[in-house]
Amino acid sequence: MATSEASPAGSAESMEIIAQYFRILGDAQRLRILHCLQSGEHTVGEIAGATQASQSNVSKHLGILRANGLVGRRQDGNRAYFGITAPFIFELCDIVCSGARQRLERERALLPANS
Repeated sequence: MATSEASPAGSAESMEIIAQYFRILGDAQRLRILHCLQSGEHTVGEIAGATQASQSNVSKHLGILRANGLVGRRQDGNRAYFGITAPFIFELCDIVCSGARQRLERERALLPANS
């Protein structure tokens, strides 16, 4: 893995942190939540509506995202708003999405044309 940081990218500690990010991003619901939050802060109810998930499910996943530093919480009166605290995550998602698009294009090119 290439890195421009001064710290060793191959250290056991950094590999564990990287693996943890991939485990977090390995859940489709958490990806939907992050995608929703890309446009700005939202409440649990707004996120639930946008992702078509229950509020309890969204809360559970937000807890995981918060515990790992990807999402933060801001209280405003009796409402809690959640937002992205690690915008670098979208660069990673863009790279993965680009690779997925390329794969789909290659696979579609192999399919016989409809007659």
